[in-house]
Amino acid sequence: MSSAFINKHKEYIIDQYTNEKKSTYEIAQDLKTYPNKIRRALNTLGVNLRDKSSAQSVAIQNGRHEHPTRGKKRTEAEKIAISDGMANYWDEMEEDERQRRSDISKKQWDDMSEESKANLRKLAAEAVRKASKEGSKIEKFIYKGLTSAGYDVIFHKRGLVENENLEIDLFVPSIKTAIEIDGPAHFLPIWGEQSLNRHIRSDAQKAGLLINRGFVILRVKNVIRNLSNKNMREALVAVIEQLQKIENKFPPATKRLIEIET
Repeated sequence: MSSAFINKHKEYIIDQYTNEKKSTYEIAQDLKTYPNKIRRALNTLGVNLRDKSSAQSVAIQNGRHEHPTRGKKRTEAEKIAISDGMANYWDEMEEDERQRRSDISKKQWDDMSEESKANLRKLAAEAVRKASKEGSKIEKFIYKGLTSAGYDVIFHKRGLVENENLEIDLFVPSIKTAIEIDGPAHFLPIWGEQSLNRHIRSDAQKAGLLINRGFVILRVKNVIRNLSNKNMREALVAVIEQLQKIENKFPPATKRLIEIET
């Protein structure tokens, strides 16, 4: 890091972080830079960084961050409405809209050569077997990138929802955010229309259960068959941008399903 940046802003950074209790994100906005640069500056200056839990508590106390659940006890009717609304998303979709989405997926699939389809099926099968054990390439890339950026991330988290055998690809506990990396089988008929519809409905049910319990779902749609490091870096940047928005203001239930594409 440039020593000129630290020398120029060290007093401001220390004062805003320790006395004003601002987050690295807010200080970065003030100085028109990025949060990780502020974190590194604080480390260089010997300032002890707040962990994610402490940072969130400070933000809540200062009125900059809405507590995810406090004062928002839902009625059973509201819980059922949220859960059912997400779980039945595909089933209750207007026929025209459902057909439009199916046509888009079918056209993407039909436009591929037979060789590309066969290759995609092979890659998908291999990816499923490998990801179930050790995670996909992009999962591991984003996990490493988020950890390097200072986030506490749990890999393949289970047990977020009682009595449900759900596994989350990546989980950021400090901001109650589940990150799901969706391969092509989640939105292309690689294994046929019925399989695609099952994936869509299963994803909607999973989102409904988690949103109903106060979590944010960030879905990363991997639409590129052969991901380059550049593609994965772009996905990581997009994920971090969304996490920073969530840190800054926790979204209401109606906006807790966020989708980005590689």
